[in-house]
Amino acid sequence: MHDLNRLLLLLAVIVGMGDLPPSCFAQGETAVVEARQDIADGPQVLSQEELFRAMALTSRAFRQAAEVVRPSLVTIESFGGVSAVQGRIGGIRKQGEGNTTGIMISPDGYVLTSTFNFIQQPAVITVITSDGKRRVATVMGRDDTRKLCLLKINGVADMPVPKMVSVEEMTVGQWVVSLGVGYGDTSPALSMGIISAKNRIGGRAIQTDANISPANYGGPLIDIEGRLLGICVPMNPQSQAIGAGVEWYDSGIGFAIPLAGSDELIGRLKKGERIRPAFLGIQSVPNPDGDGLFIKRVVQGTAADEHGLLVEDIILKLDGEPVNDLLKLRQMLNQFESGQEVELTVYRAKKNEEDAFQLKLGTPPKPKGEPEQLEPPKIR
Repeated sequence: MHDLNRLLLLLAVIVGMGDLPPSCFAQGETAVVEARQDIADGPQVLSQEELFRAMALTSRAFRQAAEVVRPSLVTIESFGGVSAVQGRIGGIRKQGEGNTTGIMISPDGYVLTSTFNFIQQPAVITVITSDGKRRVATVMGRDDTRKLCLLKINGVADMPVPKMVSVEEMTVGQWVVSLGVGYGDTSPALSMGIISAKNRIGGRAIQTDANISPANYGGPLIDIEGRLLGICVPMNPQSQAIGAGVEWYDSGIGFAIPLAGSDELIGRLKKGERIRPAFLGIQSVPNPDGDGLFIKRVVQGTAADEHGLLVEDIILKLDGEPVNDLLKLRQMLNQFESGQEVELTVYRAKKNEEDAFQLKLGTPPKPKGEPEQLEPPKIR
């Protein structure tokens, strides 16, 4: 372990992967300290033998991390449902077909996966746990803002649950591994990378360059110790549509939803709640005469319409923060859910006055090409 720590740390610096924190290993603090001193002393040159050994040990470390979380990994099977979805969602024609992935999050059988796995609205959902047993699962709730879906396996206890890592413990540049079962595979595919950013997509997601594709949506993103960082999901900062983000798969831009500290969210999903993205209901452009966004169109029946926003009004602030471009407005709205209230400050063009009021955000309309049924069935 002494040599493993030292070689991994030195290799990390040489290949530009960043430093590895001591918490990556349960033993060998002395080796970590010595390796850090080696790094501080200046650039290191490994012999060819040391380099090959370090690379081999690195590969073994990732496989061992995967084995740590493997007992909590489940394979999700779905049968029936919408047999033909017209067109493509994110470039994928047969969305949600075949085996997919989930992760056990509580000993009594709650499983988290991605909503992408249920686009076809399957009539029957079963889960294969690490002991090889196949059990029927019940869909509880779903969070469309995070692309998460909660399942419940009835009649189980003492199921293995991974250790979770809070966002505060994560470091940009640290090594991570994504896992997933899909397209008929029985063992999980493994892809390594780093955390490239935190607090993405309205502060809900961490970003990674580890390959994330439909084969592992719903699967875990783990650290080198096999601890759970988050659930891999398709996301796109520009869209909350049902398949948004799929077009980026295997591109080096992937997202995972952290779970540590999410007890309130899981509680809502256990109650069967569906959490939807926030929607204002306007088309706007930057104000050509000053600050704010000039409203060009108000969509009928939306929150903006119901609260009396009009064409030519100018949105100045959202919750007290100035809004001067569309990207800023979209990023700010991504932080909210449908049904939440925000304070909107608007210049009323026809009244020639500024007005601040509370507005209850609505739900986006269904994009063309999505299935008519959006609620996954609850199998009893």
